[in-house]
Amino acid sequence: MSVPAASTRPRRRWPLPPPLPRLPRRLVRSLAGQLFVVQVVIVAAVVAGGAVLAYLFTAERTEDAARREVTSVAHAVADSPSVRSAVAGPDPTGLLQPYVERVRQDTGVSFITVMDTDGVRWTHPLPEQIGKRYLGHIDWALAGQTRSETYTGTLGPSVRVVTPVWDDRHRVVALVSVGLTLESISAQLSGPLLALVGVALAALALGGAGTYLANSRYLANSRLRRHTHGMGPDELSHLYEYHQATLHSVREGLILLDRSNRVVLCNDAARELLGLPDGLDGRPVAELGLPEALVAAVLGEAPVRDEVHLTAERVVVLNTSTIGTGLGRVVTLRDHTELQSLSGELDSVRGFTEALGAQAHEAANRLHAVVSLIELGRHEQAVEFATAELELAQQLTDRVVAAVSEPVLAALLLGKAAQAAERGVELTLTEDSRIDDGVLPPGLPARDLVTVLGNLIDNAVDAAIAGAGQSPVPPEVTVTARIDGEDPSSACLLLRVADTGAGIDPSAVRDVFRRGWSTKQDGRGHGLGLALVAQAARRNGGTVEVGRERGAVLTVRLPLAGRAREGKAGRAREPEGAPA
Repeated sequence: MSVPAASTRPRRRWPLPPPLPRLPRRLVRSLAGQLFVVQVVIVAAVVAGGAVLAYLFTAERTEDAARREVTSVAHAVADSPSVRSAVAGPDPTGLLQPYVERVRQDTGVSFITVMDTDGVRWTHPLPEQIGKRYLGHIDWALAGQTRSETYTGTLGPSVRVVTPVWDDRHRVVALVSVGLTLESISAQLSGPLLALVGVALAALALGGAGTYLANSRYLANSRLRRHTHGMGPDELSHLYEYHQATLHSVREGLILLDRSNRVVLCNDAARELLGLPDGLDGRPVAELGLPEALVAAVLGEAPVRDEVHLTAERVVVLNTSTIGTGLGRVVTLRDHTELQSLSGELDSVRGFTEALGAQAHEAANRLHAVVSLIELGRHEQAVEFATAELELAQQLTDRVVAAVSEPVLAALLLGKAAQAAERGVELTLTEDSRIDDGVLPPGLPARDLVTVLGNLIDNAVDAAIAGAGQSPVPPEVTVTARIDGEDPSSACLLLRVADTGAGIDPSAVRDVFRRGWSTKQDGRGHGLGLALVAQAARRNGGTVEVGRERGAVLTVRLPLAGRAREGKAGRAREPEGAPA
């Protein structure tokens, strides 16, 4: 079989119609495609459910209407005088069969059967069934009742009613049964059912078309891609995973709050910095147990920039900013605990340097005095002057070195003594001060000791200078450093600093440890030293007490037993007098 050659006649090119809108490429795989499928399924389920409910409702109403119809026909036939007279005559079938068939055709019922009280038929649509027994229940009709039932007879399943025929003496002399086959009832439902199916299909088509248009490339798909920056579901899922990993891996604390100042997100660094547990989502920030100053800064209307706050164990730098137009706010936290500690150590070193410079300057003056005495030939006075100065300089050094074997505390006390002397304040160490070498455990950081004792001495020196004009005694600061308690399990390091200043008002005892509290009015941003003291004591499980003698007396007790900080659980005990 040969294949005809292709015709060389040029084909006429008819103009092509404009292309119909197509489903976007990879629609089913895209987010819009998935939404389209879900919405179509929902529309189909709703339409199908509505159609089924409507059909069931219509079928029930149709069956009820059929029962009422056959009941009324049965009563009409049973109450007919011709029926009563025929059942009493010699030939009931001859008289009743034409009559009931005419009634059946006029009313549209499936059958009308008149029978005697034994159930033998006198009439039936099928003549061959006349004379046979009626298929169904007649007991209640013999008892004078009218009831309906669904029963399978000679014409198939039908809804039927049996009612009695009464004579003049009110006796049941015959029975009338009228019924509609289920097939005829279903035929009555075919019209409404077809209309219902048509409406359901039209609703499904309209719903599907509307869903497609709402999710097509030209409408929602482009709008959705604008909102998602062109990313699909997989890309959005990956972006969310990257987002979560990034937020929880950065070392800077991050807290997101909604319009009601409830926590939307709190990353791991923020929980660690603030000492917060897991499961904070949805909780108001005011109920997290944070310091009042920190909560006030977070909830304030104005944004916060690089504001220093103290928590239970850390120094944090706070920044806040709003999200959009009142959607919430972002809170970021940076850990400045180490930086603040280093800054304190740097201040101590700077103080040592200044003190050494002052001592060098004073030593130079004294050396000039000794040289001048020698040049004047007063050798004995020169020796006495030099010896006296050496004894005064060595006395405090020997006292500190003999009492305090801990090198960090000894160096701090010597430096602070020289610094206080430069400012005209005498710093003395009490006779009962005693710290042997090796007594302090490794778990008690030397940096915290510098923070506690250095800030206590600095505040005491300032207080002594401020109260110098109000007290008859010269400004003085007394330091006690010793081990308190003989039992190793309850022994603690006691650091007490007393001054000759004006003291602390009892009503302000709890406020002195809050950040920003200070009696100085020089505008230099004081009010952090005692707060750091309370924080260091709390971090090491210690306490801070405020007392009064000639001036203020602050006592810090740091436990020595169990100082393996890694084994601690929960927060340390609040210092006495420190803010909760």
